[in-house]
Amino acid sequence: MGLIMTTHAPATEPTFAALPADHPLTDGRTGRSPLLTAYRGEPTTGHPVWFMRQAGRSLPEYLEVRRGIDMLQACLTPDLAAEITLQPVRRHRVDAAVLFSDIVVPLKLAGIGVEIVPGTGPVIDHPIRTAADVAALPELDPAALQPVIQAAANCVQELGATPLIGFAGAPFTLASYLVEGGPSREHLRTKALMHADPETWHALAAWVGRITGAFLRAQILAGASAVQLFDSWAGGLSLADYQRFVAEHSAAVLASVSDLPVPRVHFGVNTGELLVAMRDTGATVMGVDHRVPLDVANERLGGRTPLQGNIDPALLFAGDDALQAATLDCLRAGRAAPGHVVNLGHGVPPDTDPEVLTRLVAFIHDQP
Repeated sequence: MGLIMTTHAPATEPTFAALPADHPLTDGRTGRSPLLTAYRGEPTTGHPVWFMRQAGRSLPEYLEVRRGIDMLQACLTPDLAAEITLQPVRRHRVDAAVLFSDIVVPLKLAGIGVEIVPGTGPVIDHPIRTAADVAALPELDPAALQPVIQAAANCVQELGATPLIGFAGAPFTLASYLVEGGPSREHLRTKALMHADPETWHALAAWVGRITGAFLRAQILAGASAVQLFDSWAGGLSLADYQRFVAEHSAAVLASVSDLPVPRVHFGVNTGELLVAMRDTGATVMGVDHRVPLDVANERLGGRTPLQGNIDPALLFAGDDALQAATLDCLRAGRAAPGHVVNLGHGVPPDTDPEVLTRLVAFIHDQP
């Protein structure tokens, strides 16, 4: 089991590295799951579905186990991270679990001072803005990945035939956090650094790419059957800037796991104009946000790339009739692509009624 081919694979079959003997792709648990079948661009019976940020911070059982524990501590406590990862599978019956994590976890593991401030988001103790700052960045000690490895292994042990999806933030978004010092709407310091000092920018993005690649690879070897690279902020870039300053670093991350036989999903927010460039960094599946219909995205991508998405999260608050109508539109548009995994066009909002998600999954699974 386990040679996961893409619909735009080269004529010469790639050579894959061996996965561990107890990996769920090696022993056959997940290889024919609806999710992986769709990710390979093969016909599926029914429609596989999962949700980004799928616990959504909305489940009462999530709020209970997180009480008094900060986000990064939860991500790096293996038993707790595994429990949170499994909760949506139990509650909603989704077709995959995504490892509970945060995009800044690799930064934390590499020794960067970062905390997630409630109501603000990730805040960096000492922003990285000069060549000297970049030169002083520590390399990631592989031993620091052990909590993530253990959390993934714990999940896989419980999931059976349901795939685990590994997760990481893309280099542009993570490097932007480092430069800006926290969340930013315009990324002014980041863009200024890219243009004023490209050498320093590329050195920073390459460092982020190295730790991110190691982070994703560890999740795969621990049992993840697919991975997703999430670029929260790439939609703020022009295509020219993405190609000049970003693409090579996302490509380096995806190349670092391309010898392992798992699908590689790439997703960005408001990145409709970047879809082809993002796919061409080495993704085998493209996530599409809710701003671009899936049939339009499929056309832009040449009709040869499986897609994931893309119900507008706002519809979760619009009532079942409106949500179901939008879902049917999504399924119709998704049929244009070689494969389609249903998802939202972004993450689950934290105040979502969990029952809405449970009903949505059941509705999707009921569709022919």
